Amino acid sequence: MSCTNSPEAVKKLLENMQSDLRALSLECKKKFPPVKEAAESGIIKVKTIAARNTEILAALKENSSEVVQPFLMGCGTKEPKITQLCLAAIQRLMSHEVVSETAAGNIINMLWQLMENSLEELKLLQTVLVLLTTNTVVHDEALSKAIVLCFRLHFTKDNITNNTAAATVRQVVTVVFERMVAEDDRHRDIEPPVPIQGNSNRRSVSTLRPCAKDAYMLFQDLCQLVNADAPYWLVGMTEMTRTFGLELLESVLNDFPQVFLQHQEFSFLLKERVCPLVIKLFSPNIKFRQGSSTSSSPAPVEKPYFPICMRLLRVVSVLIKQFYSLLVTECEIFLSLLVKFLDSDKPQWLRAVAVESIHRLCVQPQLLRSFCQSYDMKQHSTKVFRDIVNALGSFIQSLFLVPPTGNPATANQAGNNNAGGPASAPANSGVVGVGGGVTLLPAFEYRGAWIPILTVTVQGSAKATYLEMLDKVEPPTIPEGYAMSVAFHCLLDLVRGITTMIEGELGEVEAEGPSVTEGASSQSSERRDEQAASDPMDQETAVSRAVWEEMVSACWCGLLAALSLLLDASTDEAATENILKAELTMAALCGRLGLVTSRDAFITAICKGSLPPHYALTVLNATTAATLSNKSYSIQGQSVMMISPSSESHQQVVAVGQPLAVQPQGTVMLTSKNIQCMRTLLNLAHCHGAVLGTSWQLVLATLQHLVWILGLKPSSGGALKPGRAVEGPSTVLTTAVMTDLPVISNILSRLFESSQYLDDVSLHHLINALCSLSLEAMDMAYGNNKEPSLFAVAKLLETGLVNMHRIEILWRPLTGHLLEVCQHPNSRMREWGAEALTSLIRAGLTFSHEPPLPQNQRLQLLLLNPLKEMSNINHPDIRLKQLECVLQILQSQGDSLGPGWPLVLGVMGAIRNDQGESLIRTAFQCLQLVVTDFLPTMPCSCLQIVVDVAGSFGLHNQELNISLTSIGLLWNISDYFFQRGETIEKELNKEEAAQQKQAEEKGVSLNRPFHPAPPFDCLWLCLYAKLGELCVDPRPAVRKSAGQTLFSTIGAHGTLLQHSTWHTVIWKVLFHLLDRVRESSTTADKEKIESGGGNILIHHSRDTAEKQWAETWVLTLAGVARIFNTRRYLLQPLGDFSRAWDVLLDHIQSAALSKNNEVSLAALKSFQEILQIVSPVRDSEKPEPPAVSVPVPVLLGNLSGPGLSRPFVRTDSIGEKLGRCGSETPVVTDELEDLKLWWAAWNTWHRTGSESTEPPSSVDELTFIPSQPFLTALVQIFPALYQHIKAGFSMADLQKLGVILHSAVSVPISSDASPFILPSYTEAVLTSLQEAVLTALDVLQKAICVGPENMQIMYPAIFDQLLAFVEFSCKPPQYGQLETKHIANAKYNQAEWVALNYVPFAERSLEVVVDLYQKTACHKAVVNEKVLQNIIKTLRVPLSLKYSCPSESTWKLAVASLLKVLSIGLPVARQHASSGKFDSMWPELASTLEDFLFTKSIPPDNLSIQEFQRNESIDVEVVQLISAEILPYANLIPKAFVGQMMTMLNKGSIHSQPCSFTEAEIDIRLREEFSKMCFETLLQFSFSNKVTTPQEGYISRMALSVLLKRSQDVLHRYIEDERLSGKCPLPRQQVTEIIFVLKAVSTLIDSLKKTQPENVDGNTWSQVIALYPTLVECITCSSSDVGSALKEALAPFKDFMQPPASRVQNGES
Repeated sequence: MSCTNSPEAVKKLLENMQSDLRALSLECKKKFPPVKEAAESGIIKVKTIAARNTEILAALKENSSEVVQPFLMGCGTKEPKITQLCLAAIQRLMSHEVVSETAAGNIINMLWQLMENSLEELKLLQTVLVLLTTNTVVHDEALSKAIVLCFRLHFTKDNITNNTAAATVRQVVTVVFERMVAEDDRHRDIEPPVPIQGNSNRRSVSTLRPCAKDAYMLFQDLCQLVNADAPYWLVGMTEMTRTFGLELLESVLNDFPQVFLQHQEFSFLLKERVCPLVIKLFSPNIKFRQGSSTSSSPAPVEKPYFPICMRLLRVVSVLIKQFYSLLVTECEIFLSLLVKFLDSDKPQWLRAVAVESIHRLCVQPQLLRSFCQSYDMKQHSTKVFRDIVNALGSFIQSLFLVPPTGNPATANQAGNNNAGGPASAPANSGVVGVGGGVTLLPAFEYRGAWIPILTVTVQGSAKATYLEMLDKVEPPTIPEGYAMSVAFHCLLDLVRGITTMIEGELGEVEAEGPSVTEGASSQSSERRDEQAASDPMDQETAVSRAVWEEMVSACWCGLLAALSLLLDASTDEAATENILKAELTMAALCGRLGLVTSRDAFITAICKGSLPPHYALTVLNATTAATLSNKSYSIQGQSVMMISPSSESHQQVVAVGQPLAVQPQGTVMLTSKNIQCMRTLLNLAHCHGAVLGTSWQLVLATLQHLVWILGLKPSSGGALKPGRAVEGPSTVLTTAVMTDLPVISNILSRLFESSQYLDDVSLHHLINALCSLSLEAMDMAYGNNKEPSLFAVAKLLETGLVNMHRIEILWRPLTGHLLEVCQHPNSRMREWGAEALTSLIRAGLTFSHEPPLPQNQRLQLLLLNPLKEMSNINHPDIRLKQLECVLQILQSQGDSLGPGWPLVLGVMGAIRNDQGESLIRTAFQCLQLVVTDFLPTMPCSCLQIVVDVAGSFGLHNQELNISLTSIGLLWNISDYFFQRGETIEKELNKEEAAQQKQAEEKGVSLNRPFHPAPPFDCLWLCLYAKLGELCVDPRPAVRKSAGQTLFSTIGAHGTLLQHSTWHTVIWKVLFHLLDRVRESSTTADKEKIESGGGNILIHHSRDTAEKQWAETWVLTLAGVARIFNTRRYLLQPLGDFSRAWDVLLDHIQSAALSKNNEVSLAALKSFQEILQIVSPVRDSEKPEPPAVSVPVPVLLGNLSGPGLSRPFVRTDSIGEKLGRCGSETPVVTDELEDLKLWWAAWNTWHRTGSESTEPPSSVDELTFIPSQPFLTALVQIFPALYQHIKAGFSMADLQKLGVILHSAVSVPISSDASPFILPSYTEAVLTSLQEAVLTALDVLQKAICVGPENMQIMYPAIFDQLLAFVEFSCKPPQYGQLETKHIANAKYNQAEWVALNYVPFAERSLEVVVDLYQKTACHKAVVNEKVLQNIIKTLRVPLSLKYSCPSESTWKLAVASLLKVLSIGLPVARQHASSGKFDSMWPELASTLEDFLFTKSIPPDNLSIQEFQRNESIDVEVVQLISAEILPYANLIPKAFVGQMMTMLNKGSIHSQPCSFTEAEIDIRLREEFSKMCFETLLQFSFSNKVTTPQEGYISRMALSVLLKRSQDVLHRYIEDERLSGKCPLPRQQVTEIIFVLKAVSTLIDSLKKTQPENVDGNTWSQVIALYPTLVECITCSSSDVGSALKEALAPFKDFMQPPASRVQNGES
């Protein structure tokens, strides 16, 4: 004590002591001399001690008895002044610790005397206190005496003294125990304390150290006193109160627990003395029943006494808190008592203090844990912890059921209130007027019971009110709501404590060891014990875990019952918040421990709180968890009904909305409390999602209903936004909620965002819950078009989006469910299903996964798979979403799709024709994007799919443009194949090899279309096959486009194909296509199509399906032919080229014979092309074909060169190179093989020709007649064809040809075509058909000409053919039964048949005949076959018709030709005169000439004089021919013929005019020149010297005499008529005739004169002279013309005036 033993302090002490002694001696000077003396000697003593000793204080202590003595004596005087002075001095000494034990004893005895005399009581207490606190010298009896002194002073009359004494006693008791603690501390180093066994039974105190002994004795006596027994140690106690004793016991127990825990003696006291005492004192409280009449019990029951009861409870609290471990059994009893005190039949104040006591326990979680371990977990023990919690619950319920007696207004209604009648509480209860305004106090309200909530304590500390009322003797009035408020806080603190403790420990365990999931935690306890045994650490954990689980299991039912009730009753937001927080923490804790039932029960409670009362939510009512309505829990053996929530809540309604139900019944209301619960629920899900497990179902179902009632609707990304309900304005929200909604919506979103932190199992629970919610919503939305609940779908989307980093684990359940949603009949539901699904897929593909998607193909396919699955859904809106998604994927991820391509393409390809235009259009848009941008990025194996998909779009018939564009795409694709051919081929081959290997391993064959062909070729073949399908589409435009594309592609890129693949192209693609086209064309409808859809007009040439198909047929056939032509060099080496050739020819034939001009004509064009009449384009500018080891020759019909029979070899550039570097020479294709092909072509040509030109058997309007261009083309083919087959061309073939040519020429033209074929019938022009026919014959004859001898027998046939044509000039051919009109009479627009103008053709034929005859007259066959006779016979017709010929040119040509032919033929005939081959010709010739020169036809009236004269000159030419070519060779010519000639000339020489001549014409028409010529010829030959036979001479003579006789007759008749006519002039004809005769006579005479005299018969002369008289008679005639003619006739007679010489006689002889 530095302050008291410093020199200054000591000096001061000495001074004070001396002054005290001086003062004492002064005071006692008069009255008490002994005291004075003692004081004075004391002064000397002090001085002496001070002088002698250095350690003054020690010396003083040693001598303290003497030093103190004067003061003690002073006190003995009992004089107040002196006593006070002495006590002060003594206190000073004490405070300096200079009092020895003896002195102390003396002082205490002195104080006792003062006490007994009731002097200076306060000073006494002060002195005792100073004595005991400043040092430890007082022990044993002295100590006990001092303590008793204080006790005695506590019971004086003076209040102040009593209180001071009580305080002193408390302090002294404390000091005694503090000394003991200090003593223990001093000795701890020497001997460590031995922990005591709880069952130790040592009563002995001999082993205790001094201070400890004092403390022991004191505590023992306190117990004795409280128990109303005599004390052992505190001798001299007169009286004692229990209350004070209990307070002292409590303070000792509370302040010095370690004393009892460390010393067995003390712990023994606790067990043996304190506990029984407490239990004994509790008895009145236990037995007492409130309201029970005393008469029923035999002995009167002692009433509970508040002060004692309250103090007992405090002692119990301390005992439990501090000595629980020592007093396990006793505590069990105490706790059970506590629980009993809460019963409703106990006094209100008792229940209040009991609740306060329990509250003290509730804030000590570790203690609660111990209870649980010691009682609840032991087999035959009371379940203390459970009982405490249940008791609190029952207590709270009882408060609601029985109004507190503390409220006089309701006490009298206790009876009827139990029956459930509403308590008529004061109208203003709980409403406090504050300055005129009214505020509602926080309170619980339930079924009419209104209980205010008071602020009783700070959270987490048990600050009691009534346990602290130590001064009250009477039980206090408990304010209404106090007990409830404390109980409420008990619950809250209990929950908070337990959860904080367990969670803290759990956290440590989890940090050390692996986390325990719900599954593991619910294992059976034995199993857990086995596991635990293995590892001490685990064992410890397992034990802890068992405790935690037991604690929760023990308390959850009671807690839940109480909290739910409070939640329902709460009208205060803060209270509600606390209740909800408690439920939430409990739920979370149960979740963490894996206690599913309890977890679900708490969650159910929160869920129920969130929804309006009696809301029908099956998931809550059906749960097996503690369903709150009507379930009872047994608490302490008595059954407590759980009260179901009341509906008459006095909450503020903040929202009104539609319930989410199949049949919504009106509206439901949400209160602010519902919203509060909802927020708690959100909070729970947000913070504790990981432990919710299966309760997600409850949570989400509730949230869904709330979201629905509040009218939140999903927006993009799945977040819910406030949106108006669709079903009318049934949702009403207050502004408070309106501001809350965005927050709620935000929390909702955050809740699902936080799912990314959940472990996989929890995440699956969440997803499953959402899925089953969604299924319910789907069920609800069936069969009505009401707005469905989209909560689950929206949240599935949100959850998926935030868990992208581990999407694999939830993808299948998630998308599987969304796909089901997509199939829902309710459109809104579907739409969201699709929205969610497509958003997830898009997000999945854009998310940067680890490893990235291109390296993780499995994941990529997994992500894309649902997109493909959507194709199985038929709703167009879903498909549209699907396609839009594909489009977006392409735009963002197109280049990294890789193995996902087949799926994406499959989606486009899955669009069916019937799925509407917009779908098809969107899908097509995707495809276009793929083809334009992504072909190079996709694996080559997908190219075939692209082709298939593009093809399928071509076949869609919704939108023509799409079909056409898709064909364009196919073309682009083919181009791409072409450009990237090598790369594609490499990649495909590589893949093929891999697949082949796999297939072999599995032992199956590789299955792909067009298999044996290499993969790249297969790709092409697929493309061709697709185009082929499109070529037979029902729409003409598509067919046309596809056809053009197909042939262009094969044309442009066919060279890339392997040689062997061509076989497939020909048979599987081209011929297959031709078959289908032919079939469709022949069966096509002939009905007229009015318009092409919309306002498009259709041209008449395409206005029936048949005509449209015709176009397709034409295109296809032409395409195939072109390929055959240009690729001949590739095709011919294929084994079955000749079979292919036959098939192609068959197609050409059937097309040519189709009853459609367009098709048939085109067929012939194709025929021409494959015969290479149209020379093909060289392929030099195209890419080289795949190398074939042998250069492949090609047959090209070179139609101009002379070497026609030799095949023309052509090699491609690559072939030439090979040829140059290799030694082998190019091999020419087998000529025989080649010939076979040409003959096949000839047969086709022949069949086509004969069938097409065969006249119809019957005639009706629909008779098909081939067109001119067709026939022309047909005939034009022959010459080229002939070049190849002429070697084997036989007579029979020629015959066949002739029939065809003849028929072809005979075919009439339809009147509507005539203006195009015949410019006008007056022009003499050949039609192209006729030209062609003649060309054909020309080719033939030229070939015969240069051909071998044996071919010449064909000449006559050719002549026959030509002559047949010549006949057409006068007799046009008939075509079957068909009636034809002359072209002039045909009407253009009627369906009539017009005969052609055959004249030019016949004339040209005639010219050809003449030409040919000129060349071939001498040929044996021509001679033998009487060709000349046939020519003459044919010409006879036009010649005999002469002016009656259809065209005047005909007979002129005929005569000219005849002259030409005869000029050549007659010499030949004469040559062969002897053989008789020409015998039959002469009569024919005679008739012909006769018919011509003396024609029966009359010249037309309009014939001009010049014309006539020209015609006459032709006649003259004929006569000249006779005179030049026939008559001179009369000896080689049959006699009869010569006679006929003479007769004819005779007839011509005198030609009487026809009677119809007019006067003016007569002189011209009489053919004077002709007559003259005849005469001259006659005369020339009559009198020629060369008469070889008498017969000839006879003919001449006869001719002359006939001539003269006739002249005689005419003259005679004229003279007669002249005479008779008198003055009248004779008719003109007669005058003309006579003039002619006269002229003839003069001519005759001239001729006779010119003739050799020996050639003229004498008879002739006499006949001439006989004419003279007749002539003379004519002189009288009046006509001057006759006169002049007569003059001329008479003049020559002068030569007869002198007789001639003697020659006459010679002539006669």
